[in-house]
Amino acid sequence: MTSLPSPAIDLSADEARRIALRAQGFLGAPDRRSGVRGVLRHLGAVQLDTISVLARSHELIPYARLGAVGRDTVEAAYWTETHAFEYWSHAACILPIEEWPHFAFRRRAYRTRPHWHHDLPSGAYDQVIKQLRAEGPLTATELGGAKNKGEWWDWSESKIAVERALMYGEVVCTERRSWKRVYDLAERAVPDALLHDDLDDAECLRRLVRLAGEALGVGTRADIADYHRLKGEQFDAVVADSGLVPVTVRGWDKPAWADPKALETTPRGRHRTTLLSPFDSLIWERARTERIFGFTHRLEAYVPKPKRIHGYFAMPLLAGGRLLGRVDPAREGSTLVARQVSLDSPKAVAPMAQALREAASWVGCDAVRVERVDRPELTADLVRALT
Repeated sequence: MTSLPSPAIDLSADEARRIALRAQGFLGAPDRRSGVRGVLRHLGAVQLDTISVLARSHELIPYARLGAVGRDTVEAAYWTETHAFEYWSHAACILPIEEWPHFAFRRRAYRTRPHWHHDLPSGAYDQVIKQLRAEGPLTATELGGAKNKGEWWDWSESKIAVERALMYGEVVCTERRSWKRVYDLAERAVPDALLHDDLDDAECLRRLVRLAGEALGVGTRADIADYHRLKGEQFDAVVADSGLVPVTVRGWDKPAWADPKALETTPRGRHRTTLLSPFDSLIWERARTERIFGFTHRLEAYVPKPKRIHGYFAMPLLAGGRLLGRVDPAREGSTLVARQVSLDSPKAVAPMAQALREAASWVGCDAVRVERVDRPELTADLVRALT
């Protein structure tokens, strides 16, 4: 295979795009043998979110890369055999259990910061730890109730305590049960060899910067730092020793770094055609998505309905290594409803139809209904392509 430019390491924007696609698992044959767990390790973080339309975002991430893997299989792959834990990374994320030591810097930081507006009576923290030791794993409800009788943020004492213990690293979220966090003591949930905070901040940050660079393939300072929500100065302090190499990407107005392994061969292979969760790490950072794909995307779930342009949970369409449109999906019984479809050109019709059919089959729907297309002249073509 032809090597990418070296040693000057000057990349075209197209080369950078294809490197990013391969690094994120969308170009080339997927590693089906390692399955969902392989996707998690490869990405280093899978973001969680409360919204569920076709499925929850952490289910959509492996689906987009592997195809119609069973949804029960996805959950089991994440949460069984102490394979993963939930913690604060890009946001609330599922993380490979082997990365537990590398979040020691964040656990230490949480232990030394103010406790915001959540006051905790004396003894409440110790009581939660005692209860988990005797009865765990437990949800917040099982610990005594997640909420008081106020607004949604009005947490109970036990909920405040267990969330504080989670941030400190004394407690681990080991799974989600009906979307509720299930908590257990770290001493039970994390393998002995990993259960330590021995690594200093610099070593933790070097590892996370390297992992982010590998997962992105190539990225700017902001891209790489944002992957695990590091500060720019934290990136600056360790990037020279992270193993990433400086590159220039034509058309990018900021310096970039790349995974050296990503530069060894030219990305080739089959492109995935799929719908993407807005929380997919390929596109979760808007400025990077615009820079790489020329595609502006915004999650509109929290935008007032009259002001939405593309819909509540518009999912971008990836096909041929490009973002060609988006669809706001819903489900009505066994029908997948495309409430609003946005297509960049007539060439997007066939891949959108393919992606909708595959998504419908995956979630157990046997029909697709199109309600609105932003280019009405393409509606009949799309409907025909779906039959």
